Amino acid sequence: MSTSVLEQPTIGIRTVEAPPEFPVTVTERAASEVKRIVADQQASGAADTLFLRISVRGGGCSGFQNKLDLDTVFNAKTDVSSEQLGITVVVDKKSLLYLNGATVDFHEDINARGFRITNPQAKGSCGCGSSYSM
Repeated sequence: MSTSVLEQPTIGIRTVEAPPEFPVTVTERAASEVKRIVADQQASGAADTLFLRISVRGGGCSGFQNKLDLDTVFNAKTDVSSEQLGITVVVDKKSLLYLNGATVDFHEDINARGFRITNPQAKGSCGCGSSYSM
């Protein structure tokens, strides 16, 4: 005896895939510092809307360098964005290839003060830590 399964048609049923998770995480310390800088810029007459833009550029001794900027421009064709901890983070689609799993943090130590991006995809970095290889 054989059994058969009758498949039900799915006409008119639409499935929506969840959007991919944003590949860059911003820590609370980094978000707090970005908010402080944005508030200072806006108090000085800068644009009302400022985004934290993260990008990867070729350069440095090891091949790649991260760049952080405050930006007013978002291009839906070339950029993706995420709201995190009260700030908008924007990354261009080319840089996304290199930043998957990266974390942006802010450090205030005796020896150094500033933003630091930890990228698990980096294979090695130069002696001063300003560039990395993949």
